[in-house]
Formats: sequence, structure tokens, C-alpha cells
Amino acid sequence: MSRRGELDVIVVGAGIAGSAMALALVRAGFDVALIESRSPMPWKADDEVDARVVALAPDGVALFEDLGVWNDVLDARASAYQRMRVWDALAPGELCFDAADRGEAALGWIVENRLLQDVLWRALNQSAERGDPVRLLCPAEVTEVINEAAGVSVGLADGSRLRGRLLIAADGANSPIRNQLGIATKDHDYGQRAIVAHVATERSHESTAWQRFQPGGPLAFLPLADGRCSIVWSLQNDEAARLLALDDLAFCAELGCALDFRLGAVTSTTKRFAFPLRMRLAERYIGGRCVLIGDAAHAVHPLAGQGLNLGLRDVHNLRGQLLRARSRDSDIGAAHWLRRYERERRSENVLAANGFSLIERTFNSDSTMIAGLRGLALGVANRITPLKRRLGDAAAGRL
Repeated sequence: MSRRGELDVIVVGAGIAGSAMALALVRAGFDVALIESRSPMPWKADDEVDARVVALAPDGVALFEDLGVWNDVLDARASAYQRMRVWDALAPGELCFDAADRGEAALGWIVENRLLQDVLWRALNQSAERGDPVRLLCPAEVTEVINEAAGVSVGLADGSRLRGRLLIAADGANSPIRNQLGIATKDHDYGQRAIVAHVATERSHESTAWQRFQPGGPLAFLPLADGRCSIVWSLQNDEAARLLALDDLAFCAELGCALDFRLGAVTSTTKRFAFPLRMRLAERYIGGRCVLIGDAAHAVHPLAGQGLNLGLRDVHNLRGQLLRARSRDSDIGAAHWLRRYERERRSENVLAANGFSLIERTFNSDSTMIAGLRGLALGVANRITPLKRRLGDAAAGRL
């Protein structure tokens, strides 16, 4: 526990990774403050499904189960997918994964981002109401971070100050905390935008995640609980602008063609949104007694839907390091504990980010020779059980 008048941990950012981090530490008995500039938007069952969804991997589900919130997600709205099918638009060959082949109930779950954030935020508020060691400061804005020998001091916009032994920055890809700490990033602009929407199709999605690689970028159809699909279509900027300008009927026609009509015609779509695709990797995760997690540390291509899953693994790993430090009556903000976290997580995150970029570049080529090799590789991988299982692990987020 913290010393009198001092927090154990200050978490900045109440997105999914930050809220999960705060809740994980509160559940473990740490004295925590969570700072967020604006209240998360509440989730309501009668609202339209959130445009942003995540393909939550089994280890992410295990974390939410451990935090005692997974049943709340299932009771609200989540869609398990049992199969995944991946193929190339320019060559024969297909890769198919099935949870039954692994003796599992599902490969993953499609869940709305806003639902996950709402469930975590409500759990934190309930903890505060019970008198658990958590302070929720919202709206609040960090204006100053000062690293000290035995702690970290945080100044807020209202003039108040907090002091803790450790600060965890979970404040997004444009992280103000990371910038204050002077941590540089390696950035790459893909020159693409991802179009997202929810669509209805002529045929059932079959609880399957569908992904087709095209020269302009990958297209994914993710199964929703209400029978529709959530699409993520990565395209070059000019092509994305063209498709966004189409009316719904024309867009649905092009979308059905882009998926090779695997689900028949696309019959309707919600409002379309688009966001730019960039990779941003922090060159280090530590600045004194401050440590980065989630998008503040790594923002990756949405190719495999693994961005949030990587952030949840940050949460799991960092919680483990802090619990080990406490069990040895050690300083949780000591550099050697934070370096263990940085060494283990940064290596996986950089490998994953660069791997997604390599896949994107390989499948983005319209070269006939490269397309033929891609199709051959998919077909061969589908027939070699050990290789297929390893690829299935990666696709499900078990890197």
C-alpha cells in the first residue's frame, strides 16, 4: 500500500487499456488515481452498434474474466466467431481456421469499443462507491509531470497536485504525457484510410470472420451479434475518398463485389466513417517513474485487429511486474521492474507492428508473380497442420 498522502499509481487516460489497467491494480489492492479529460460515452443497448469494434483475443477475454467484468460484456452484446477465412483477390488459395479443430468454443469475440469502455468505467465507479482505493478524476487534465527520486508529481489544470510512486500513461497515440517526457516515436503513414461501417448481407455471416486481400488493401467482414457484419476496409486515400462519396446503394454494390459476394449481396449499410492509418512506435516505454502502455506505446495497422489486444497484454504484463515488486517489498517505480516490462512488451509490440506492415506491403502488391506466390503460400499453409496452427495462433492474437 502507499505511504500516507501518496498514491501507489497514477493512470492517465481512461480508454480501454487505461481503465483495464486501473481496475486491475485496484483489484490487486493498489491505491490508484485515474485521470481522464472527459467522461466516457455511456453504452446503451438500444443505441446503434458502435462503429468501432475489436476482435478480442482469448487472452483479452481471460483478463476481463479476471477483472470480473466479462459476464457484463456477454450480458450486453458480444459475438463469438468460430471460424476465419482468408484469401487473395488475385490468386487461388485460401486459409481457413476453425475453433473446433483446436477444441475451443471460439477463435475470438467481436465487441464494441464503447461497450468495453463503459463496462470498465462502471466497474471503477462501483469500486469507488464501495470504498476501494481508487480516485476517478474526470474531467481533469494533466499539465505537468515531474519525476522525483522517490515518486512522481503531477500537476492538474485546476491547480491541484497528485503524487505517486508510478505514473502509467495510457493517453492514446498522440500521448501528451509521452511528449512531456520527451520520448520520441518512429512513425509511418501508410497513405491509407480505413472505412468502417455495419452492413447487412444477403447470406448469414456464419459466425465467421472473413478477410480478403486486395491490391488496394485488406477488407474484413466481422460478425456482429445482430446478424450484420462490421466492415474494416483499408484503402489508398484517393480510393477511400471516392467510396465515401458514393451513395449507399452504389457503395453496397462495390462492397459486395470486393468480398467476391461470399455473403451474397450487401443489402444495407450504416453511416460510414474513415480514419487514417499510421504506425507509431515509441522508442522507449520508460521516462523516469513513468511508463507507457497501449496506443501511447504502440499504434499499429488494423490489419489483424490486434491493436487493443497488444494493449491488454501490456496491462497483464505490467500488473505482473508490479505484483512481483510488491511481493518482495520493493519499490514499484524502480527502474529494474519497469525495464522488465519494457523489454518483454516492446519486443513483442515492435515485432507485431512490423509483421503487420510486412503483410500489408506483401498483399498490397498487384504483381502477378507476387500474387501467385501469395496464393500458393495460403494454399500450402492451409494443408500443413503445424504451420496452420501457428498462423491460427497469430490470427487469434496468441503471438
